Amino acid sequence: MSDDTADATATAPVVRLERVAEHGTDAGIRILTLDRPERLNAMNPALIDQLHDRIDELRADADARVVVLTGAGRGFCSGLDLQDASPTGLAGTEGRGRMQRGMDVQQRIAGLVPALRSLRIPVIAAVNGAAAGGGLALALASDVRIAATSAKFNVAFVRIGLSGCDIGVSWLLPRWIGASRAFELMLTGRMVFADEAERIGLVSRVVADEDLLDAALDTARQVCANSPTGVWMTKEVMWAQLEVGSLTAGIDLENRTQILTSYTEDMHEAIGAFMERRPPEFRNR
Repeated sequence: MSDDTADATATAPVVRLERVAEHGTDAGIRILTLDRPERLNAMNPALIDQLHDRIDELRADADARVVVLTGAGRGFCSGLDLQDASPTGLAGTEGRGRMQRGMDVQQRIAGLVPALRSLRIPVIAAVNGAAAGGGLALALASDVRIAATSAKFNVAFVRIGLSGCDIGVSWLLPRWIGASRAFELMLTGRMVFADEAERIGLVSRVVADEDLLDAALDTARQVCANSPTGVWMTKEVMWAQLEVGSLTAGIDLENRTQILTSYTEDMHEAIGAFMERRPPEFRNR
């Protein structure tokens, strides 16, 4: 492969961010697609960098209301691409020592989890096929998980001689399915298929593969039926409650948030629309 071909391959789009519609009820819905289907959307330097860039674009998109995260082809994300994981390909690692480059890569990958969590809009993971290792972490970092019947999940890190505790998984997984189940999955690295994932609460529901995107979009539309600020504050408080140490502190946080949202124009619009039996027209004010 020539240097020009290698450079073109490294910079080719492997993460797509698309609007569902320019106008109408779906105008606020975005679809974020990992697009390396020939590698089951495994994480290489280009995918990691581009996913950070697309998340930054979402953060700057004032019209975005919700994003569906999915994978092209047969897989959601099969984790780190062991055949294309050189830290020298990641932006900002040039001229660094081996340890420093390794930490740069580790923090860059792990940073995807708080980046998704800190988005003001909800992230709906539409999981098709494998969500392994870093792919599992992306699914866990999402606010809602919907699985296709082909979906399968595992803590892949422990299967390749590393700790199972990586990319936020050891913090997130016990909170979604409980500590006892999380310990077993993290220590064994065994595969969890869609039916078990639904049973243990890892995903909210399972649908046929051909219905996955429609199911995710249906959930996205239900989110968009609520006010932007109400959804933003709900996401923010729900995540904060995972770290709040007492019921009293949690209620105090809720109380302040409710008073804040009561001063928005959209709250009054929502009440007026309900009373008048019409769809609300939110202005994010």
